[in-house]
Amino acid sequence: MTAIALFGAGGKMGYRLAANLKGSRFDVRHVEPSDAGRERLRELDVTAIDPAEALDGAEVVILAVPDTVIGKVAAGISSSLKAGTMVVVLDAAAPFAGHLPKRDDLTYFVTHPCHPPIFNDETEMYAKTDYFGGIAAKQHIVSALMQGPDSDYALGEEVAKVIWAPVMRSHRVTVEQMALLEPGLSETVAATLLVVMKEAMDDVVARGVPREAARDFLLGHLNVLASVIFEERPGLFSDACNKAIEFGKPVLMRPDWKRVFEPDEIAASIQRIT
Repeated sequence: MTAIALFGAGGKMGYRLAANLKGSRFDVRHVEPSDAGRERLRELDVTAIDPAEALDGAEVVILAVPDTVIGKVAAGISSSLKAGTMVVVLDAAAPFAGHLPKRDDLTYFVTHPCHPPIFNDETEMYAKTDYFGGIAAKQHIVSALMQGPDSDYALGEEVAKVIWAPVMRSHRVTVEQMALLEPGLSETVAATLLVVMKEAMDDVVARGVPREAARDFLLGHLNVLASVIFEERPGLFSDACNKAIEFGKPVLMRPDWKRVFEPDEIAASIQRIT
């Protein structure tokens, strides 16, 4: 059995991973410093152990810890990792920012969930309301082999498919491409525009539209508009809608808004969160 040391096993993300790794072919050693996290792990009938014990013979180390401490945790265990160990990180931010130890003899694997798609085939309410994924709803994932022999990718992807299960498509990208996806595409663009939509809804409510009506109207239109824009189904917008887009885009968006994807902007965004 491949031995995995899971750091941060009792945290918000670590607990999800610990639950999915339970019953897998992997020999999982759980590391959790907090009392609350250790207590949470007991719900899985899991007992946390000391880092040194967990790392002894571990072939894979998963760092399920916040971006802001990944560098510190990785540096703290680096001397205990034998050559060839795979270090798995769950977000591109810290690796992109250069916070992992400079050791050419380690494999660095980065993986992140796409989260369950808006357009899906889930029928059970338990899965339909698993918005984050990794519990019941199927999702896609992205992964990158940052360094190490290409033959290591298969093991990293196998681990990724277990911790993010149930998984549909598994995409291989680079760390730089993953940084374009997050924070670039998903947070700087998508999350920001969704916040703007919510603020717009609040504004029309303040102007007299009943809140429930405004929310139902917006979310329903998001569904049908997205189905056309993202080519989930064939369709065309009305002339009036196309005119509204033609007028609205320059009012809402700066002409140079795509600058958020330039390397210096991505690096600055990642620097702010790490």
